[in-house]
Amino acid sequence: MPPVVTGRAAGSFPRGVLLKRHPALIERVGRATPYPPDRRAALGELLRDTSETGRIAPLDPDARDAGRWREWGAPRYEGRLWTDVPFLWAESFFYRELLNAVGYFGPGPWRGIDPFAPSKRAELAGASTDSEMAALERLPTSEAERDAALLNSSLWGNRADLGFRLSAGDAGLGERVTGLVSDDSARLWEALGSGGAGPVCLVADNAGPELLPDLVLADRLLRTGRASSVVLHLKPYPYYVSDATTADALACLERLSAGPPAAAGAGQRLRRDVTEGRLVLRAHPFSCAPLAYAEMPDDLRDDFASAKVTLMKGDLNYRRLVGDRLWPATTPFAEATSYFPGPVAALRTLKSDVVTGLTPQTLRRLDESEGSDGSAASWRTSGTHALVQFSAGG
Repeated sequence: MPPVVTGRAAGSFPRGVLLKRHPALIERVGRATPYPPDRRAALGELLRDTSETGRIAPLDPDARDAGRWREWGAPRYEGRLWTDVPFLWAESFFYRELLNAVGYFGPGPWRGIDPFAPSKRAELAGASTDSEMAALERLPTSEAERDAALLNSSLWGNRADLGFRLSAGDAGLGERVTGLVSDDSARLWEALGSGGAGPVCLVADNAGPELLPDLVLADRLLRTGRASSVVLHLKPYPYYVSDATTADALACLERLSAGPPAAAGAGQRLRRDVTEGRLVLRAHPFSCAPLAYAEMPDDLRDDFASAKVTLMKGDLNYRRLVGDRLWPATTPFAEATSYFPGPVAALRTLKSDVVTGLTPQTLRRLDESEGSDGSAASWRTSGTHALVQFSAGG
C-alpha cells in the first residue's frame, strides 16, 4: 500500500491545513459566536496546541467518546506533533477537540450549539443560493441534458466549502475547469438506469449551497424511477466546518420549499418523501471517523451493499473511499475501491493531494500545465478541477 498522507513535508498541503487553516478556523469560530470566558479559554488552549510545536493532548478518560477514540487510535498519537500523524486522523481529531472546546458535547447551555452555524446560515441565505435555485427554472427540456445538468450542479456544488475558503479565499478559487480530469458519467447513468428501481445511497458532504443540488439530484432519481428510495447519509454532529448534519438537511428542504416554483416543487416533494420513507436521513457514527471506508463497521457495509449505487460526494469522502494515501495518480479507481461492497461513484472537486484513476496522458498534461516552478501541482488542491468516477464493484 502507498504511504499515508501526513503533514511532515515543509510546504505541503496537509501541513498548511494543520498549521495555518486550523488556527484561522479557531479564531473565526471565536469571533462568530459570543462564547463565555471558559469556552474562550478552551479555544485559546486549542490554538496553542495546534501551533507548529503543539502536540496532541491526551484523551480525557471520562469523555463521552473516549472509548470510541481509543478504538480509533488515539493512544498511538497522544503527545505527538499534529504533523507527524496521518493527516486524515489529525484533521478529524482537531474537529473533535474544537467541539469539546466550545462545549458542544458537555453539560450546560452550549451543548448541541453548532459552532459553524453562523457561516452555514449565511451561505444558505445568500444571493448565490437564490441564483442556483432560480437556475432550476431554466433546465433543458431534453431528459439526458437535464440529467447531465443536475449531476454537474451536484458535482460543482462541492467546489468551495467554507473550510476551503479559509485558505484559498474566494478570489483564489479561479474559474472551474469544465473538462473533468476523469469522467465516468455515462457509466454512472447506465448503472442508475439499469435493473429497475432500487435504493440509492447518497453520502453527503457540505451543507448549504452544496446540499441543495444534492437534494435536487435525489428528487430527480426518485421522480424518474431510477431510485425506489434515497438514503441520505449525513454527519451525526458538526464536522469539517460545513459538513451536513440532519439539521442542515432540514434547513435546506425549508429553503428549497420557499424558493421559485421549480425549487419549491422539489422541496415539497422531498419533504413528503421523508414522511413516506422514500428519502431516508441517516447519521452513522462512522461518518465522523478518522478512518478509511475500508474499515467501516458491518452495519454500514450492509447499508452500502444493499444499494443499487452509492454516490460519494466531496473531497473528504473521496479520501476516505480510496484511503488517504499517496497513490500513484494512474492507479485505477476500481483497484483502490475494490473492497467496497457494491457499485460506487465519486463526485468530487479536487481540494487535496489524493487522486486515482487518471490516464498517463491526463496526468502528464496536468502536471506540465501547473506546478512547473517545482512546487506541488496546484490542480490537485485548488478546487478548480473535478472528477466523476465509477466502479461497478464485485
